[in-house]
Amino acid sequence: MQALPIFINITNRPCVVIGGGEVASRKVAVLLKANAAVTLISPAICHELQALADAQRIQYTQASYAAAQLQGACLVIAATDDMAVNKAVSHDAKALNIPVNVVDAPDLCTFTMGSIIERSPVVIAVSSEGNAPVLARYIRTKIETMLPAGYGRIAAIAGEFREQVKAKFATTQARRRFWEGVLQGPIVERVISGQEQAARDLLRDVLNETNDTACKGEVFLVGGGPGDPDLLTFRALRLMQQCDVCVYDKLVSPEVMELVRRDAELIYVGKARDQHTLPQEEINELLAKLALQGKRVLRLKGGDPFIFGRGGEEIETLMEHGVPFQVVPGITAANGVSSYAGIPLTHRDYAQACLFITGHLKDGTLDLDWVAMSRPRQTVVVYMGLVGLAEICQQLIAHGVSPDMPAAVIQQGTTQRQRVVAATLKDLAEKVGGAEMKPPCLTIIGEVVQLREKLNWFNPNAD
Repeated sequence: MQALPIFINITNRPCVVIGGGEVASRKVAVLLKANAAVTLISPAICHELQALADAQRIQYTQASYAAAQLQGACLVIAATDDMAVNKAVSHDAKALNIPVNVVDAPDLCTFTMGSIIERSPVVIAVSSEGNAPVLARYIRTKIETMLPAGYGRIAAIAGEFREQVKAKFATTQARRRFWEGVLQGPIVERVISGQEQAARDLLRDVLNETNDTACKGEVFLVGGGPGDPDLLTFRALRLMQQCDVCVYDKLVSPEVMELVRRDAELIYVGKARDQHTLPQEEINELLAKLALQGKRVLRLKGGDPFIFGRGGEEIETLMEHGVPFQVVPGITAANGVSSYAGIPLTHRDYAQACLFITGHLKDGTLDLDWVAMSRPRQTVVVYMGLVGLAEICQQLIAHGVSPDMPAAVIQQGTTQRQRVVAATLKDLAEKVGGAEMKPPCLTIIGEVVQLREKLNWFNPNAD
């Protein structure tokens, strides 16, 4: 993020617009919506701006630009078709420490104006930091279709009850939970359908009936998927935005972590082979402890929590302590990573079965079911198998799998950092070592790997 998104109160404050054409007219309209005191400076102006000047909604100075015209302004916009003038406005405003926007010239700006979705008092602005304004407008259109017009009225009614809720609930956490419960219930539907007084009555009833001590803790056991945040479920994203504390592991990508609620407490419990920030038993107890303190705990795990994620062990502990919980499945690494690597796990011509294997057991050994892994016409997916890769390949060959069996190791699959090393069983470990592959990695063994070259559609950093 190269620009800080902020909202500035410019009600009745002096804002200067340089320019008199259609673009300037659009900027003036936005400033007037924000109740600014607008001064327009230009040798000539279009009909729309003249009408605003005649109605005394703006102050119009018919003149060429001069630096002295910026004195006292809290914000300046340059919207002329003369680049020399625009550059001069930018230079002079920066010298006076006045925020300045130059239309279609991000290099001259100290702020940019996002593409706005207005549900006043709810306002959303989408920015591409000046790189792709058309994309920002496209995103705005997508958001517009998701937000009913009544959301502004919901915010206004919430404002009416804000002080009552503050008096009722002693903590910020309790107040947030109350409002989140309200926003997910029937009150919102009444507002959207136009029954605003009924919504107020219902909100008042809910407020009177709610007990400050009734807010109990809960654990959300959420699968964060293999790395690409677009692969998260809607439910996962919703709960990620509702948590008080997030307990996350090494396999959760930075891009997914960006979607966790900004003010949530973050607790890292990542584990690598023989390097545990917290032993699993302590993680289990930590989740229960936090929930029993009344917090909503997001246990965010890479992939799916029930596929080599030890989620079952965690909820066993939660049940022993009587802690309520939800489980949200995620796209497991086998599905996501294989898809992004262009390797189908099953295929009519090559594999009619797929076997998921963890690369080391609880005690760290490699005493795997080699006979089951060596059966023909199947795909074997090995999780956490990078350290034991050479032994895995040797054992499979020893149990009858062809040394020329195609195989691949994918590092940080589904992300822009994805790397793929494809080889055969006899030389896979050597090539992976030469490529200095590092966890998290997934290994896929089977005839389907030979399809990768043909089906590879996502290929940011192919080896």
